[in-house]
Amino acid sequence: MRQGSEKLFLDAGYPQGCFQSVLAGHEEIEQLIAHETIKAVTLTGSEKAGRGIAQTAGKNLKKTVLELGGNNACIVFEDADLDKHLNTMVKARMQNTGQSCIAAKRFIVCSEIYDEFVDRFTEAAKNLVTGNPSEKDTYIGVLAREDLAKTLKKQVNESIEKGAKLVLGNQMEGAFFEPTILTEVVPGMPAFDEETFGPVASIIKADNREHAISLTNNSNYGLGAMLFTEDIEGALDLIPKISDGAFFINDMVKSDPRLPFGGTKASGYGRELSREGILAFVNKKTVYIKN
Repeated sequence: MRQGSEKLFLDAGYPQGCFQSVLAGHEEIEQLIAHETIKAVTLTGSEKAGRGIAQTAGKNLKKTVLELGGNNACIVFEDADLDKHLNTMVKARMQNTGQSCIAAKRFIVCSEIYDEFVDRFTEAAKNLVTGNPSEKDTYIGVLAREDLAKTLKKQVNESIEKGAKLVLGNQMEGAFFEPTILTEVVPGMPAFDEETFGPVASIIKADNREHAISLTNNSNYGLGAMLFTEDIEGALDLIPKISDGAFFINDMVKSDPRLPFGGTKASGYGRELSREGILAFVNKKTVYIKN
């Protein structure tokens, strides 16, 4: 627990020891979930971890909320204002060195604006400062572990072998992976189908708006999608057609304590934050009185 946090919890009225950090392995986690004291479980983690937690919790009849991986689409319609929004799109992919479940990973761009988008996105990515993450001006640092960089390298290389074009990057040193851009990405490639947890942007050409929405929903994940367009009314009509748990128009997907947050499909189930997040772990009681 972060220093000073316990006092905040006590001042808010929580009992001593209510919040604790426990470092435990898989066997200990299973024992914790099975213990009668534990009434519910929430996890932010990988799809693999989520399946394991759900299995253990289900066996013990415990409520769960799972916030898992994502393969978020950033849809760019032909009328998108790149002057206004390009920096937001770059941040949506490269924030935290690309290590974010809600980061934009697949850029699905309508053909009319595709070439311009590739050129401008590539130029912006080239200008990102790489280096020591503790230095103020650094934007791209190292990944959390070297094995994550190796996984990313494998995903990029396999996508290139299947026909993707490398426009920028794909150099790795230890846990460092430089900003990387792939174009001509299509379904069936790891860069399209899988979560790339690092600074790799996959740019996919869509024939038209309908094709862009179809490509967006062509994913095992469903955490969040973002759309950039000047046609707000048309964007609102797409709300029921996007299968993800969140849909952001002209902004990057983000979490906010006032808004429910969670995904669909392999991105998990249930909602965190907001009133819905609180009610996810509340047992509603029915009381009936007859006079």
